Amino acid sequence: MPTPTVVLVHGAFADSSSWNEVVARMDEDDVPVVAVANPLRGLAEDARYLSDVLDAVAGEVVLVGHCYGGMVITEAGSRDAVTALVYVSAFAPDHGESADELSRRFPGSTLGDTVARYPVRSGGRELVVRREAFADQLAADVPRPLAAAMSVTQRPVAEGALSDTVESTVPAWRTRPSWFVYGDADRSIPTAVLRFMADRADAVVRRVLWDGPHALGVSRPDDVADVILEAVAAVGTGGRPAD
Repeated sequence: MPTPTVVLVHGAFADSSSWNEVVARMDEDDVPVVAVANPLRGLAEDARYLSDVLDAVAGEVVLVGHCYGGMVITEAGSRDAVTALVYVSAFAPDHGESADELSRRFPGSTLGDTVARYPVRSGGRELVVRREAFADQLAADVPRPLAAAMSVTQRPVAEGALSDTVESTVPAWRTRPSWFVYGDADRSIPTAVLRFMADRADAVVRRVLWDGPHALGVSRPDDVADVILEAVAAVGTGGRPAD
């Protein structure tokens, strides 16, 4: 069987370059890969955009989401070409759930204390993580110069995107095998929330990285890549995990 294409979807307060080291690992293993520029405008709009990208990808897809990107892959991931889902410190919502509500289901998130909000002329507000708080909140074990650069290049998210709820009555993780990798020191999505979602999805793999922060694709790219490659190997036999 041809190797599935890995499609990477970043979350809020990031851009597609946050996957650079993971992309390098995919290239080393000759796995085709696409890093999507997630618009971060709203869940329905972002899912439509991802669907357009998926339409341009030949063959099967392993769909990977980080943070809010997990919301987007859940909404868009029921397409026939998608054979597996990988959640990297990511939301795996059910019908009617939002990122905002899930992040508060269990205590522990300090994200709200670090966010700046400002109005935009198109309506509503955008959110960014304040530069002085970015490293500690999202990238605690990333070298400080790199974390500082990430704070400048972060893409703002529309405030409404985080409160948008999943419209699909059957979210993608209910019909596709899923892999989860997350850290036990995530300050944005509490570990208890990530564990709850992984258990609910009956994930094939639930890998917890000791002292891992939120931006695992940057700080622990080899661990993240290993989980993605496990998913690729499992579904590369024909669209379902190998026995």
